[in-house]
Amino acid sequence: MSYEVLVFLVAVALAFDFMNGFHDAANAIATIVSTRVLRPQWAVAWAAFFNFIAFLIFGVAVAATIGKGIIDPEIIDHYVIFGALIGAISWNVITWYYGIPSSSSHALIGGLGGAAVAKGGVYTLIVSGFLKTAAAIVLSPALGFVLGIVLMLAVTWVWARSTPRRVDRWFRRLQLISASLYSIGHGGNDAQKTMGIIWMLLISGGILGAKDPLPLWVVFACYGTIALGTLFGGWRIVKTMGQKITKLKPVSGFCAETGGAITLFLATGLGVPVSTTHTITGSIVGVGSVQKLSAVRWGVAGTIVWAWIFTIPCSAFIAAVAWWLAHHFL
Repeated sequence: MSYEVLVFLVAVALAFDFMNGFHDAANAIATIVSTRVLRPQWAVAWAAFFNFIAFLIFGVAVAATIGKGIIDPEIIDHYVIFGALIGAISWNVITWYYGIPSSSSHALIGGLGGAAVAKGGVYTLIVSGFLKTAAAIVLSPALGFVLGIVLMLAVTWVWARSTPRRVDRWFRRLQLISASLYSIGHGGNDAQKTMGIIWMLLISGGILGAKDPLPLWVVFACYGTIALGTLFGGWRIVKTMGQKITKLKPVSGFCAETGGAITLFLATGLGVPVSTTHTITGSIVGVGSVQKLSAVRWGVAGTIVWAWIFTIPCSAFIAAVAWWLAHHFL
């Protein structure tokens, strides 16, 4: 791989990182915007700041999973990485255009799988890595859902004798904390996915050895880029997440964000690449169902679930096509 190709692919990886922040900004700010605790412009700045400082808290366990635990490192070359990134970016653009909250994480994993299979067949996939990801597709929204319910019930019990006005006043302040925690979890898990891609590129390009640590410039570049993407915000998806699933108040927004943040912190600590979209959606549905089942717009939730189901196969298909085109024409 030439130096020019390496630089180009690092730039494409950072473009995906930016799109990840842009696409998934809704995960961190939808609740705080829909409850009118912060104006949209302040909300994205708040989320972007905490996206970036997440590097002070988390290591590189998720990056290692993406870089070494999804596909066989032996088959990685610039065509595979290019196909994977094009597959992930294309699916993100499609779902952003239609305002559908899909997973950037699973789009990237689907892209890696599709490009790898196009080159070397199904044996290039690392089964344990894909099983871990498949489990996370179910467990992260389920845990977010359960934690959202538990927190909502606990808060309702503790504040049962308080007036609605007092509850609203307090949780408008507390939601600033819960939104910052969720943004830290978002940055900590999602920025590492691009770090894993660039790690693969540097190893396959001979810049790093297989056991060399990830350079600090990659860490700063990835956290900075995802924060910049969040700063621009994907407003189409903010509306879906914050208004169409269920009606949120500051207290329910706090519970949804806190339940989601706990899930992300656990997953990132374990090195599991999870979907911040799946997680916050599960939490929002959980807090909504505590009020009453009819408070959740299940038709919207069902549309989101279908998007989750199609994310990996669709991004994999696009990635395979991109790999074939790059291999034959570039």
